[in-house]
Amino acid sequence: MVIVVDDSSGARLDQYLVGKLPKLSRARIQALLKSGDILVNGAAAKPKTPVERGMRIEVTIPEPVAAEAQPQDIPISVLYEDADVIVIDKESGMVVHPAAGNPDGTLVNAVLFHCGDLSGIGGVERPGIVHRLDKDTSGCIVVAKNDAAHLSLTTQFARRITSKVYLAIVQGRPKEDEGTVFTNIGRHPVNRMKMCVVNPGSGKPAITDWRVLRYDASTDSTLVMCTLHTGRTHQIRVHMLHLGHPLVGDCIYAHPQRQKAKPGRLMLHAWQLAFNHPQSGARIAVTAPIPPEYQPWLIDLQLPQPDMAAPAHAADIPDEEDD
Repeated sequence: MVIVVDDSSGARLDQYLVGKLPKLSRARIQALLKSGDILVNGAAAKPKTPVERGMRIEVTIPEPVAAEAQPQDIPISVLYEDADVIVIDKESGMVVHPAAGNPDGTLVNAVLFHCGDLSGIGGVERPGIVHRLDKDTSGCIVVAKNDAAHLSLTTQFARRITSKVYLAIVQGRPKEDEGTVFTNIGRHPVNRMKMCVVNPGSGKPAITDWRVLRYDASTDSTLVMCTLHTGRTHQIRVHMLHLGHPLVGDCIYAHPQRQKAKPGRLMLHAWQLAFNHPQSGARIAVTAPIPPEYQPWLIDLQLPQPDMAAPAHAADIPDEEDD
């Protein structure tokens, strides 16, 4: 039971509870509000409910629910593992967690078999999952092995303490050698499978730094390094399309059959990921081997070494989902 006695009038309920319940992330608190496990004066409330002096807030933490996803003996490539976390090099074509149309054969099924047990905070279909990659995106993805690690990692993603660097092949050649795209991204008004750049005031802020590494004239395509400062759905795909250079092999935002380069997959790879270890606080930086489809753009190319150190100041733009 939490009784509001301090001067917090007008604050959002979810933000207020983050300060009062430091062991729970804001996302976890929002989920508890949605499920009716947080009551205000005996009634259900919403995250945006304004706090008032004298409010009686009851918080119930439900018992962890056993994961519905079943372990499956599916080969995975482990890049790093200890008692708290596991980082996997996800293959292009593998779905991260069970959902409609993909009840099994997912990364979650494979990790359940490999680890034996995972955090239940992510939900019965997403045990241990703290961020995600699209089905056709390959590369680094970190999974929590216990609740404390899950909370730490979700907080790091939310506060952008993590570092995320991707390699992408885009159609055409950007006019500049590098730049930053800072827009809002929201759901496409017509095609609900797509995201798009939207006007300020709608959608969510999204920031991508990009840098040209090599242009291939024979396929009129460019290898680009992208550093994410947020993690919006389809962020790199939408931002490069916004620049006029859709990703090669992107069946949602481009027409792969019209592109000269035909690698047979979406050319987006989560190359490097860094985070602070949930227990020791040590910086863990992991690199996923570059898939063979990238070789035509890598011949005799000296790849840069991105700065994977934790940012000095975490930004205030909330981070909620990954591409």
